[in-house]
Amino acid sequence: MKTSNEIRAEFLKFFEDRGHKIVPSTPVVPADDPTLLFINAGMNQFKNIFLGTEKVKHTRIADTQKCIRVSGKHNDLEDVGIDTSHHTFFEMLGNWSFGDYYKKEAIEWAWELLTEVWGLEKERLWATVHETDAEAKKLWPKVTELPRERVLEFGDKDNFWEMGEIGPCGPCSEIHYYIGDDITKQSADKINTDDPDYIEIWNLVFIQFNRDSQGRLKELPQKHVDTGLGLERIVSIIQDKRSNYDTDSFSPIINEIEKITKKKYKGENQPAFRVIADHLRSLCISIADGVMPSNEGRGYVIRRLLRRAARFGRTLEMEKPFIYTLVASLSEMMGETFPELIEKQEYIEKVIKAEEVNFGETIDRGIELFDSVVSRLETEKKSVIPGKDIFKLYDTYGFPVDLTELMAKEKGLGVDIEKFNEEMTSQKERSRSGKKFATEELIPEGVELNCDPTIFLGYDTLEAETEITQIISVNNKDISLLLKETPYYAESGGQIGDTGFIKNKNINIQVNDTQKVGDSYYLHLGIILDGKPKEGMKVIASVDEDRRNNILPNHTSTHLMHAALRKILGTHVQQAGSLVAPDRLRFDYTHFEKPLRSLLNEIESLVNRKIRENIQVKTKITNFEDAKKSGAMALFGEKYGDEVRMVEIGEFSKELCGGTHVGRTGDIGMFLITQETSISSGIRRIEAVTGEEAFKYTQENMNVLSEIEGELSTSGSELAERIRNLSDSKKQLEKKLKQKEVSSYLSEIDSWISGASEIQGVTLVAKIIDSSSVDEMKSIGDVLRDKLKSGVGVLGAKIDNKAALITVMTKDLIDSGLSSKDIVTTLGKIIGGGGGGSDHMATAGGKNPELLKEAIEKSASVLESFLKEKV
Repeated sequence: MKTSNEIRAEFLKFFEDRGHKIVPSTPVVPADDPTLLFINAGMNQFKNIFLGTEKVKHTRIADTQKCIRVSGKHNDLEDVGIDTSHHTFFEMLGNWSFGDYYKKEAIEWAWELLTEVWGLEKERLWATVHETDAEAKKLWPKVTELPRERVLEFGDKDNFWEMGEIGPCGPCSEIHYYIGDDITKQSADKINTDDPDYIEIWNLVFIQFNRDSQGRLKELPQKHVDTGLGLERIVSIIQDKRSNYDTDSFSPIINEIEKITKKKYKGENQPAFRVIADHLRSLCISIADGVMPSNEGRGYVIRRLLRRAARFGRTLEMEKPFIYTLVASLSEMMGETFPELIEKQEYIEKVIKAEEVNFGETIDRGIELFDSVVSRLETEKKSVIPGKDIFKLYDTYGFPVDLTELMAKEKGLGVDIEKFNEEMTSQKERSRSGKKFATEELIPEGVELNCDPTIFLGYDTLEAETEITQIISVNNKDISLLLKETPYYAESGGQIGDTGFIKNKNINIQVNDTQKVGDSYYLHLGIILDGKPKEGMKVIASVDEDRRNNILPNHTSTHLMHAALRKILGTHVQQAGSLVAPDRLRFDYTHFEKPLRSLLNEIESLVNRKIRENIQVKTKITNFEDAKKSGAMALFGEKYGDEVRMVEIGEFSKELCGGTHVGRTGDIGMFLITQETSISSGIRRIEAVTGEEAFKYTQENMNVLSEIEGELSTSGSELAERIRNLSDSKKQLEKKLKQKEVSSYLSEIDSWISGASEIQGVTLVAKIIDSSSVDEMKSIGDVLRDKLKSGVGVLGAKIDNKAALITVMTKDLIDSGLSSKDIVTTLGKIIGGGGGGSDHMATAGGKNPELLKEAIEKSASVLESFLKEKV
């Protein structure tokens, strides 16, 4: 039986033999497309070629692309675990033609590979075409052995492919395969009906249009072929398995889950096994490609997947973290194809384990929210959990909807799934709003690029004689244009775009930014100071030299700091974003905890040591694979072609980078870390300055230090101790003051108790007091509870123009079933807020201090109602 690795290799070899360049998969994080959370199809990395903004290096390409589908139109999440063929992560095998071959060859080769190389039964194959695609319909029976009656027409829903709501699209021809037992019972009526006996295995997309933001279709300059063949599905057919999860793409993971859980992969356990195995693949691939679980964007999606897997783990009685232990089996399976899984295995395990531990705590908080919703419904005498509450559990606490339904059923409650779906739809609409392709943010609708790609000269010169090749837009004095050659660096890799002037004797344009369109066009955005620019004009393009020279040391310093971080904190550290500006640099990196100041000092010292060594900074153009083999770092979020630019700083740092750098590290002068913070779970940020800015920063801090030394009459070495002593003295004085304020109430508390009311034999003290803080109220409450012996105390106060309540209760009443928390929560609603705490003491805050009197007056009736419940 052929393995999945062999099947993948045969696909690539087949198309390599037919003139296709085999290219590596890009990371699942789109390098330059803000409209996508994840790469969700093989064509994503070639979008700029389809749009005409990137030069074609190879007209024929084949690859296997890592894909994740968990959001938007292509969202298979809810199907995972239920059926046997949908996944959040999958490999998309693809072959591509960029203005080369078209429908005939795509159809012919697909048939040849399926039937002659892989030996699929011809009598089980079907094809579908778009109802308007007469050419494809004629080609199938003409160039293959597929009978005409097995070529079916469908509309846009099934046979028109588009990556998103806008962008490249076109008609497609899908290949379906019958896996049923009786070959004589096939029926055209079953195609595209989700019948499990008919599986769509290959989609041949003929990309000929671009859909704009108004929904209009425009013909692309060249016609392209984009095919997608799901590896997992074709493996299941070739290995004769009814379920993808029974193939060698999943079975090793499932076997490992059986060992860990001591459960069998059968019956009602199957969905949980499938979800865990599928989500593990998405988690490992995405984390290896630089995504960290968080509360927004793609990090939020990953966090949801992990929590969903952990929740299904609980159905297998796995309450403790365990998913991280499965990472090794996946690395062993897929590491040869995706070596980043092996390189980052330990790191991936740590990230997943940390999230599992966090979810264990989060799910408990979610259960608290669920219980409060149930309590509210009981008070309101309702029996259906509202859709908004279900959505909050799902969105905030990662509760799968089926978990909420299960818990509701146990309580005898219904769930408003219709309203929940409305909330989900609203969220999706919000996330879609404002989305545009990156090129359309820079290129106005209706404008096509009709000039050659820009030639970049900025590594060698800051001024060039050139010409205006295309004016993209003019709005009053604002202008954006393209030049034949340019010395201007376009923003990328964290380095901001150059500024300067474009001029001749008739025009003067101030360039305020430079941006890339696709891989090859440098767009200059600025203001017309004089004259009327025209296409074809000869001009002098001059970069602001001082600004560029201030950028250089900051960029080189990010390389030095990256290497230093990996040396001191560990090789799990990876760049997760950066900003290189003239006055500062910012560097985001993956790490689990805040580094000690001593470690930051080490990092800072190491970078400065390399600066003093005055190492030559070398750059060279090389092959991507050779660069990787030499140990060069490829950075998160960057897109690389066959040829790459490698920046070497001695033996200390080697990175792939298209940015501009100093000639020698000594040109940096000085490097200082100004701040280190956390920006999300597992992602931290260092901000730093270099050169002149570092000198200014040092001077300013020395001036402040000198001023503080003078004010406190102490030297720098003794300053920290002096400040600690002052802080301790302040705390002691505050404590004494607080004790004095509380003691002023002691004599009054006795009179409160002597004048207290009796509610069904229970002493109740209810008073509005003058207090400056909730902590002070708690101290008074503690004294009141001790003096009560047996009873309840309710105190109210106006603090910072808000209402505050505190309830205390003696132990005998708590033992009888009463709770301070119940009383204060009820009273908290009167003052426009909520409350919580423990049985012996609870607090509430509200926005209506004018209703404090009403709350205190009603405390008797509230206590009485709870006493009646206990009778």
